[in-house]
Amino acid sequence: MKKNRLWAPWRINYIRSSKEKGCIFCKAAKSKRKDLLIFKTSHSICMLNLYPYNNGHILVSPLRHLRRLSQLKDIEIVDLFRVLERAQSMLDKVLKPDGYNIGVNVSQSAGAGITGHIHIHIVPRWKGDTNFMPVIYNTKIISQSLNELHKELKKC
Repeated sequence: MKKNRLWAPWRINYIRSSKEKGCIFCKAAKSKRKDLLIFKTSHSICMLNLYPYNNGHILVSPLRHLRRLSQLKDIEIVDLFRVLERAQSMLDKVLKPDGYNIGVNVSQSAGAGITGHIHIHIVPRWKGDTNFMPVIYNTKIISQSLNELHKELKKC
């Protein structure tokens, strides 16, 4: 019986790399490196997810390093949701998805990979975008590079 193989050679850099310490949101907000950062406001940051669930997966977070939504000031809440709306509008323009999953995972047991800095996931969805790959192979196909998507979103 022939074995099928799925190749994802770009993942080897992540596997071999030493994992960075510290908060990705705090680093992105202060960094001169702009490859994942889409935009920043006086209270929030909007960036691409380096390991997306789907093409166009964006993360929105407050600039302040906070663990819980209840720690946000009113002005930060308003800004966070304006950034969320702007990010969704950009995705509408560039990718034209049929819908979105928008959510917050609070704590590791709720699925948060980054537990110390509250953030919102915006995951574009299309009719029929689920298939056998995630179920059988635990693999998600992403059809566009982060660099290409980043360039398109920055034009908005």
